[in-house]
Amino acid sequence: METNDAGAQLNAEEPESAELPEEVLELPVAELHLHIEGTLEPELIFALAERNGIQLPYADLDELRSRYEFTDLQSFLDLYYANMAVLRTEQDFADMTRAYLSRAALAGVRHAEIMLDPQAHLSRGISLETCVNGVASVLAGSFEEFGISTLLIAAFLRDLSEDSALEVLEQLLAMGAPIAGIGLDSAEVGNPPEKFQRLFARAKDAGLHRIAHAGEEGPPSYIIDALDILEVERIDHGIRCMEDPDLVERLVDELVPLTVCPLSNVRLRAVDMLAAHPLPAMLAAGLNVSVNSDDPAYFGGYVDDNFAQLKSVIGLSEFDCVRLAANSIRSSFASEERKTELLAELADSGL
Repeated sequence: METNDAGAQLNAEEPESAELPEEVLELPVAELHLHIEGTLEPELIFALAERNGIQLPYADLDELRSRYEFTDLQSFLDLYYANMAVLRTEQDFADMTRAYLSRAALAGVRHAEIMLDPQAHLSRGISLETCVNGVASVLAGSFEEFGISTLLIAAFLRDLSEDSALEVLEQLLAMGAPIAGIGLDSAEVGNPPEKFQRLFARAKDAGLHRIAHAGEEGPPSYIIDALDILEVERIDHGIRCMEDPDLVERLVDELVPLTVCPLSNVRLRAVDMLAAHPLPAMLAAGLNVSVNSDDPAYFGGYVDDNFAQLKSVIGLSEFDCVRLAANSIRSSFASEERKTELLAELADSGL
């Protein structure tokens, strides 16, 4: 098995506080669509495997990276879930989370709302306490260590049953898990929002925020149902709304946030190429869109990479970059005080 710097970092003592990087993206943004398991970089996968005595089915980093050419969402999910096998202990989850926050700080992320897939870990024998506490232990000090305020969202797998999701939600509530909301992710086609009506009603009763993936591979009707049946406050992806002019008008009127992930859309073949991405048309229509990285270790880029590619390929203007950043901040579940701070920082950025 390869050895690498990541392995050495895992064995080093953690600093009490890490200085913020001097060179950060000038544009402060909120990251609203981020799966923490999707930040598991190949180097860290090998380092965790070595620490936990796991034999990976890849000879080296190059072989693992060669599998990152996806034909659709399911081909990605197969690798995504397989690589989770290296996450065994609270420390593993903590190291993964800290690695993301360190990279996110470089990308200009100042607030992050991070999704965790508890069912994916329970199904392989990892307890809720292990995965939740591992991630939450780092998020608790994220502002002091990285200058990033954070919230944790429990995302549920739509290809599993609603009963399974309800059981896990009740366990999370019973243990007092520090979650701010719930989400709905994984295989969209064939798993409509209506399948999870009771789950989202329970979350609402518990005072949790509610978001859902809709309109990435699924039809525009999934966006409508997520709003009307699940009563979500935010739509993850939502790019297929452009196929329904009446829906676009509604989303504009209601200022519904859409967390768009351009590089992800291209990698998963939801969009043929970045030059054909609907983001410019979505902005022109007045939709409340933001730019996010989704699963950056798999899709070729963090938030700053997404912005850089959008500037290079579609000529995204600085005005639109600021608009997207402001949308991300306003669409977050951060406190009003934190939003005001970040909007002021954005206004002072000089862009």
